[in-house]
Amino acid sequence: MNWNVPVSSSSVEETERIGANIAKEMQKDPSLPPFVALYGDLGVGKTAFVRGFVSVISPQSVVRSPTFALVREYPALPRPVFHFDFYRIDSEEDLVSIGFDDYLARGGICLCEWSEKIADFLPAERLEITITKDDLSAPDHRVITILQRGKDT
Repeated sequence: MNWNVPVSSSSVEETERIGANIAKEMQKDPSLPPFVALYGDLGVGKTAFVRGFVSVISPQSVVRSPTFALVREYPALPRPVFHFDFYRIDSEEDLVSIGFDDYLARGGICLCEWSEKIADFLPAERLEITITKDDLSAPDHRVITILQRGKDT
């Protein structure tokens, strides 16, 4: 996959497919960081991206937004997927209370919506996925930017 190049999506299904493609790349390349920081406004398609991603790693799972649960776990081998929603996180104490460090230590893949809310606590090595609406005349059109941070970047 060509990182750092914007990708267009014209539908929910395309956004899911992009998420699935990134999951496939992670399966092929274990050197990719297992932390995915998701950025984008409310309703832009972050959960659709996660749905596509999880469909590859944990195909038996049904993805639901973790807005009120804060984190959902999807079992998979060789490593589970942890889907966080930090919209309601306001402090380091909130992160501690949900066991954020414990999840990181478990070696799963972390997909984190609203990562901007915890910018100071993100792992240095991560993929950053930014989803933006770019065309008011095409309400389903999105631009998805993928950036790798950390080692060798």
